[in-house]
Amino acid sequence: MDLEAVTRRLTESQKRVEVLWQEPESLAFVARGREYRSEFHINDSDEFTYMIKGTMKLHYRPPGGGEQIITIDQGSVNFMPAGTPHSPRFPPDAFALIVERGRRTGEIDKFQWFCPKCDHLLHEETFVVEDYRADPVSKAYKNFFDSEQARTCKGCGNVMPKP
Repeated sequence: MDLEAVTRRLTESQKRVEVLWQEPESLAFVARGREYRSEFHINDSDEFTYMIKGTMKLHYRPPGGGEQIITIDQGSVNFMPAGTPHSPRFPPDAFALIVERGRRTGEIDKFQWFCPKCDHLLHEETFVVEDYRADPVSKAYKNFFDSEQARTCKGCGNVMPKP
């Protein structure tokens, strides 16, 4: 794959993801950053990330709670174990190659938001992702940000603003 050509197509089209291949045991895609990303994604596959261009701040929630952040610089790689809530945050002019196991029949991807004020779970969206080209991240965001009830913390009452 010519990763430079893929990043150029994504820039020109303003799309966020281009799937390189999607097989039962292997999925690979190039993602453009989403400046508004705030959710944590949880799936049942290990993930390998290679930063093609730019820098990613990868927020994750280790067992035991809390939030930690690692930096993945251009040209660097990261391994994220299956089941780890993670939130890859990078600007739209940065690009990452993601490789993971393809989704199994009925497997559920989760997208969770936490209150930025008190860290209480705000909302969870779940999807069975049969085709990654359907962009489940964008669908989860639309559902979350279109609902003030979903964005309102039941712990402290804070309302997460729309991006």
